[in-house]
Amino acid sequence: MAFCVSPAFAHAAGERRDGPMIEVYKSETCGCCTQWIAHLQENGFKVKARNVPNTAAYRARFGIPAALGSCHTAAVSGYALEGHVPAAEIRRLLAEKPRAVGLAVPGMPLGSPGMEMPGRVADAYDVLLLRTDGRQEVYRRYGTQ
Repeated sequence: MAFCVSPAFAHAAGERRDGPMIEVYKSETCGCCTQWIAHLQENGFKVKARNVPNTAAYRARFGIPAALGSCHTAAVSGYALEGHVPAAEIRRLLAEKPRAVGLAVPGMPLGSPGMEMPGRVADAYDVLLLRTDGRQEVYRRYGTQ
């Protein structure tokens, strides 16, 4: 299956010979963004963090609806990543290469990568696949059986 590479990602995707680079746009002071980056690195991804004053501008640039916003936006291999997307789903996205804008975990659900809080019950949350035609579908559910 083919996938769509937006011209907006030409610079941000940062594809390298030794694997894809995830470029993260975040606030300089956000601790959970830093924890999500650590999750990505622990799972073998290379990460380039960019502190920006307005992550909403990147969300719009990459085609993520504002209603799905979180605290950081990222780009990898022509796809957008919004929020605390687990590394396993990023790997799946890159392997399957669906025709999509990317993945989103709206809000900041407890228990998602970077939002773990010992002693607190994790929220159930969905990882959404954002299709290029504007449709959204559940890519994977977490915390529900």
